[in-house]
Amino acid sequence: MEKVLRTIEKIIPKKVYRFFQPLYHFLLAALGIALYRHPSRHIHVIGITGTKGKSSTTEFVNAILEAGGKKTAVLSTIRFKIGTDSRPNKYKMTMPGRFFVQKFLRDAVDAGCDYVVMEMTSEGARFYRHLGVEMDALIFTNLSPEHIESHGSFAKYKAAKLRLVKRLAHSNKKVRLSIANIDNEHGPSFLIYPVEKNMGYSLKDAELLSETNESSIIKWRGTEITIPLPGRFNISNALAALTLAEELGISRDDAKRGIESLSLIRGRVERVDAGQAFTVIVDYAHTDDSLRKLYETFSTSRKIAVLGSTGGGRDSWKRPVLGKIADEYCDDIIITNEDPYDEDPLKIISEVASGVTHHTPHIIIDRREAIAKAFSLARPGDTVLISGKGTDPYIMGPRGTKIPWDDATVAREELEKIK
Repeated sequence: MEKVLRTIEKIIPKKVYRFFQPLYHFLLAALGIALYRHPSRHIHVIGITGTKGKSSTTEFVNAILEAGGKKTAVLSTIRFKIGTDSRPNKYKMTMPGRFFVQKFLRDAVDAGCDYVVMEMTSEGARFYRHLGVEMDALIFTNLSPEHIESHGSFAKYKAAKLRLVKRLAHSNKKVRLSIANIDNEHGPSFLIYPVEKNMGYSLKDAELLSETNESSIIKWRGTEITIPLPGRFNISNALAALTLAEELGISRDDAKRGIESLSLIRGRVERVDAGQAFTVIVDYAHTDDSLRKLYETFSTSRKIAVLGSTGGGRDSWKRPVLGKIADEYCDDIIITNEDPYDEDPLKIISEVASGVTHHTPHIIIDRREAIAKAFSLARPGDTVLISGKGTDPYIMGPRGTKIPWDDATVAREELEKIK
């Protein structure tokens, strides 16, 4: 089907293709709803949206629900899980189309799950993949410029996100919750719709007791909770899940146990340890804000950046911005390939490098070689930060070609070579 659509796109004028594309997706979504018999009506659905933090918040929510004795399903950028059966998401999209979402919901219902926790994206909303998803709650994490070229403007990107909270307002569920991060300037926009409860959450809701580059300890509602992942952004993600848990009636002890059980989220500040004398982190950070926050989390160590860029053909405006942030925070910078698609990788890399003015970056197209180079430069106590792909399963090349990939696996393989 993908090859057929790619061929059609080449034959039909772009304006005509783009005009009929939404209708095509709308009809497919409507057909999927009918085919799988409105599955979301028979299960609790928690939607999670935002530019960043969706996957981590999804995992925090899932961990709390499981600690509370609930059987869960998860649909996210990282994985698809129903009960104890979990598999990686290898689609390179959070909400796959062509009936996938509705079939997943039906499978979760048939498996006897109590809750589905699912990431919901602006692209998914744009192509009606949220159609017919009857939500009980929606969590909004944050909003910053992303997918601008795809949507046409930041205003249109935000409007696509707001379609999700509008979907919540039209849900047939009896008690609908909208939970939004009010530390983000766009948070209040998600708290004005006619649902049973609109709730904001903020870092101010918790007292920060201690913080390291491995974990944080907070006091929330009088309960001391260790968040076993670093960064203020993970405190915020945990608070989103805790706020939801309180509204769902899950005990604070279970919520605490769920948060503290989550020592690893793949591709999200993921540590790769093969006994080396320096720290290696793999993270999905691919926006200017998320990259800055990642570097700030490791502010006390010398940093080596393995920096990709935006994928080919999209958000080219932020390439020099990412380079500038790496230039500001890192001591060595290696710029490499990420997902060029049909664009020249060297062109993408040079645009990222244009933002680097105080260092001389290493330009290495081969991503494995770039990671190996970073390790060769690392000294004891340094931190190597491999950003941009996280758990992305492929490097996407021209004409739909793809190379199987996993940053953490490759990093571990290269670390084994230098033991």
